[in-house]
Amino acid sequence: MAALPVFRWRLAPDGYATRRQLRAAGLRPGGQDVAATLERTRRRRGPLVAHLYRVDQAAPVRPMTPARWAALAKANAARRHCPQCRRDAGYVIPTSLGTCVPCAYPGGSDSGA
Repeated sequence: MAALPVFRWRLAPDGYATRRQLRAAGLRPGGQDVAATLERTRRRRGPLVAHLYRVDQAAPVRPMTPARWAALAKANAARRHCPQCRRDAGYVIPTSLGTCVPCAYPGGSDSGA
């Protein structure tokens, strides 16, 4: 098994890109393996490592189909519904609470003036 080439931070040659860079260019890795790594040294911890992919082997991003748009809308709607009171909260329910704010803090709005 051959070792991957390792480049220092900001010194990777042209033709390599991270996943985020590929996505910004409208590409995806397309099933290819990691082609190289990028390392940034740190003083008190291990190095930061980023995986690089070959741009010439990247595939275009698959377009969103109507079924994918519908599935995404359904998933986002599910994040807005409170599992306790079964109402649409009007916002994405925080995972830290698990329920809408009125269910998480009952009687909390009338404790002031």
